[in-house]
Amino acid sequence: MPASIDSALARYPSLANRTVLVTGGATGIGAAFVEHFFDQGAKVAFFDIDTDAGEALADTLGADLAAGRHRPMFLRVDLTDIDALQKAIADVRSALGPIGVLVNNAANDKRHTIEEVTPAFYDAGIAVNIRHQFFAAQAVVEDMKQLGGGSIINLGSISWMLKNGGYPVYVTAKAAVQGMTRGLARDLGRFNIRVNTLVPGWVMTEKQKRLWLDDAGRRAIKEGQCIDGELLPAHLARAALFLASDDSRMMTAQDVIVDGGWA
Repeated sequence: MPASIDSALARYPSLANRTVLVTGGATGIGAAFVEHFFDQGAKVAFFDIDTDAGEALADTLGADLAAGRHRPMFLRVDLTDIDALQKAIADVRSALGPIGVLVNNAANDKRHTIEEVTPAFYDAGIAVNIRHQFFAAQAVVEDMKQLGGGSIINLGSISWMLKNGGYPVYVTAKAAVQGMTRGLARDLGRFNIRVNTLVPGWVMTEKQKRLWLDDAGRRAIKEGQCIDGELLPAHLARAALFLASDDSRMMTAQDVIVDGGWA
C-alpha cells in the first residue's frame, strides 16, 4: 500500500471495484483522496491541470498493483471548461464503468482584496471553486441512478465560518457549496444518491506551507484548534472513504467538518 497509509486504519469492502472520480487530484488533499481510494481497491480516475504531477501520481500508484488494486486513470482537464469536464467524465465512464462516487475537490484559495475584484475575476473565482462541482454532479447522476445509488462529496471550507478575510470571492463560493449540497441531496435522495459536504480546516499541504503559513498562522492554528496537531490531507481522505462507502448509506445533506475542532 502507499507508504503514507497506516495499515491499522479501516477497510471498506463496499469501495472495492467502485468507480471513483476525484477532481483536482494531482497534489495536496486531492492526491490523498486518490491514494486512499486506490488502496481500498476502487477504480479511481482523477482530473487536474498539473499534467506532470498527475502523471507522476498515476505512475507511482500504478507500479504498486497488489491484489485487488487498479491503476488510476489521470486526465488533464481544465474544470472551468464545462464542455471539457463533461467529455472527460464520459471518457472515464467508457473506460471504468458508471461512476459511483464523485469527490468534488478542486479549488483555488488565491488571496485577493475586495478592491481588486472585477466582474471577470469574480466569475473566474466562482468557476474554479463551485461551478464545476455542480456540473460534475449533474454529469454523474445517470450513472448513479443506473447503479441504484451513489455518493457525491463536495469540498467546502471552514474559512467563511471563521469570518476569514483576504479572499472574499473564495469564501463566497465555499459558503455556497453547503447550500448546493443540501439542494442536491433533496432532489437526488429518491434515487439513493447521497450528497454531503466535507469541510476541511487549514490543511497542511505543501502549497499551504509554502505560500501562506507563517508564525501568525501557526499561532492561530494552536489557539483555534481543540486538538494541538497538524491537520493533514490523509485526515480528510479517511472521512471521504466513510462518506463514499455503504457504511454511511443513510447520511446525506450533512456537513462533515474535519478541522481539529476549530470552527
